[in-house]
Amino acid sequence: MKSNKGKGLLGLIFALAMVGLFGYFGYTTMGDIKLGLDLAGGVSITYQAKEEKPSAEDMKDTIYKLQQRVQNYSTEAEVYQEGDNRINVDIPGVSDANAILEELGKPGSLTFTDEAGKVILNGNQVSTAKPVITENNGIKEYMVDLTFTDEGKKIFGDATTANVGKRIAIIYDGKIYSNPVVQEPITQGQCQISGMSSYEEAETLASTIRIGSLSLELEELRSNVVGAKLGQEAITTSLKAGAIGFAIVAVFMILVYLLPGFAAVVALSIYVGVILILLEAFEVTLTLPGVAGIILSIGMAVDANVIIFTRIKEEIGYGKTVKSAIQAGFNKALSAIIDGNVTTLIAAAVLFWRGSGTVKGFASTLAIGIVLSMITALFVTKFVLNSLFNLGFDKEKMYGIKKDRKPIDFVSKRMIWFCASLLVIVLGLAWLGVNNSQTGNILNYSMEFKGGTSTNVTFNEDLSLDKISSEVVPVVKEVTKDSDVQTQKVAGTNEVIIKTRTLTVAEREALNKSMVDHFGVEEEKITAESISGAISQEMKRDAIVAVIIATICMLLYIWFRFKDIRFAGSAVLALVHDVLVVLTFYAILKWSVGSTFIACMLTIVGYSINATIVIFDRIRENLKTQVKMELSEIVNLSITQTFTRSINTSLTTFIMVFVLYIMGVSSIREFALPLMVGIVCGTYSSVCITGSLWYVMTVNKDKKNSAAKVTAKNSKKTK
Repeated sequence: MKSNKGKGLLGLIFALAMVGLFGYFGYTTMGDIKLGLDLAGGVSITYQAKEEKPSAEDMKDTIYKLQQRVQNYSTEAEVYQEGDNRINVDIPGVSDANAILEELGKPGSLTFTDEAGKVILNGNQVSTAKPVITENNGIKEYMVDLTFTDEGKKIFGDATTANVGKRIAIIYDGKIYSNPVVQEPITQGQCQISGMSSYEEAETLASTIRIGSLSLELEELRSNVVGAKLGQEAITTSLKAGAIGFAIVAVFMILVYLLPGFAAVVALSIYVGVILILLEAFEVTLTLPGVAGIILSIGMAVDANVIIFTRIKEEIGYGKTVKSAIQAGFNKALSAIIDGNVTTLIAAAVLFWRGSGTVKGFASTLAIGIVLSMITALFVTKFVLNSLFNLGFDKEKMYGIKKDRKPIDFVSKRMIWFCASLLVIVLGLAWLGVNNSQTGNILNYSMEFKGGTSTNVTFNEDLSLDKISSEVVPVVKEVTKDSDVQTQKVAGTNEVIIKTRTLTVAEREALNKSMVDHFGVEEEKITAESISGAISQEMKRDAIVAVIIATICMLLYIWFRFKDIRFAGSAVLALVHDVLVVLTFYAILKWSVGSTFIACMLTIVGYSINATIVIFDRIRENLKTQVKMELSEIVNLSITQTFTRSINTSLTTFIMVFVLYIMGVSSIREFALPLMVGIVCGTYSSVCITGSLWYVMTVNKDKKNSAAKVTAKNSKKTK
């Protein structure tokens, strides 16, 4: 006994030390986590290839070379493809778009051209470029040394041999950097560009040339400064909200699950610290949808623990010792945890593969969180729980006892559930039609989806967010007659970006005049640009395609694991149900539909499928052990056995999102409110819809099989 107590004490001390260690490193790495444009602000530039249908290879090559360029401005800068012929450049943490554009320039090409204007060779045939300093009669000269590839060496050697006494110009982005006379054939594969005024200029040119010429000729489609939607103050507020939410969940887990709840809190604390470290280690760019992925993964981490603890309570209720109950609880919960997490992991993988922009950010954080949640639940929680048991905490009352209770008859009320859900969905679809007739759009699309006008106004003072909301926005609404005005501050400046519906020239002039009249703004400090909704349309299309593929992959996995297409079919129908119900709320309440809409729907899909898997796992188990029961009784028993888990998991996730909604800024609330609806809807569908759907499908199939047998038997008699 003393030996076990010593082992338990060491184990507990080790676990608590890990909490402190990972908590410390997680906290210190928070400042190093890469933030996306929606969190940090920055410059966004969209280029379009002049070639109508560029090859995938040329697009990939151009993206790679642009990525090398933008790293000079920010290590968090990202370059990614949107659509078939567009490339988006996001540079977080900077605010001067004009300076960036001047320095980045129009993606250019390096060429060597003879006097006849013929291009001899291009930048792809340059192997290296480096700045050098030479001194001639005490005068320093700054140059760039070029070394050619084997192909370039031969071409340049032939060209210089044929052009001795003539000039060969070295041109970059249409500018002649050097136009020397060829004194003799240059056959060794090296030459120099002279005429630099400083070493820094030579270094910049060399760095640019090293990238080589781009495979595609690009034109700037749009560029703008993106103010941080959250800002540093709002990020701090959100972190506080997350900490408060986590504390409430921790207290809840301990009160409901007693000693195992404490073990879960230790494991979840380690989980939070490690996930922060991994975000920094894998250089994941964190965006608002990425935050959604973390919230979902924390919910799944809590869920895994709840499933285990419910099983432990049941085993103790069956009369097993605490030690045996702990072992059996983990063993019996394993299949539900693995199936639920793997199903969501499949969705995350597909979303990362097929998605773009913020969808990839959501998938990255979700995938990291899922893997980590399984590890902490199955290993860390078990380790802490065994350590506590060895320390002497071995009384049944410390773990709780769940005795069998009379099953709730969910199946008999299936028509009520089906009709209620159908009524809400039909109402939502009808409301989409009403919205379309009234506004021309089925949903309240934000500027990101429908396009509009972005007006950049430099005020005479640094306006607070409250003043912008209370004073500037009403003036803009009055002039534009637009109820969905969006504003963003540019950090460190007096600039405010105002996004509205697409304005006519007259409306732009009226808006400018109102800014001058009401706020004394200098009119020349007001600029405006049109925002194309085409890019976001492509992102939306990619997200829809990704969700469809993910749904099919999840269906196939569930079919494979449960050996029954009816499990897979009812799970997918429930998933579609949840999405359509939340869509109904978006339609009726006219919630803004932007990039957070995609993140919200993806979160609901992941949450819904996980909750459904837990119930199906119990049905699968009871089909093997409760062979004398009617099918409806098995379904009711399975739902009742997992009912507490369904409520508690949903409640803990809801608490975290609710605190974010209460304390968060508008963009957080815009995401949190529909997510809360999705959590409630997902709980309802998993408890009331999925089991009943599976029951109906199974009964109908059995009836068809019986009818087929009777028909075949009668046919034989007739013959």
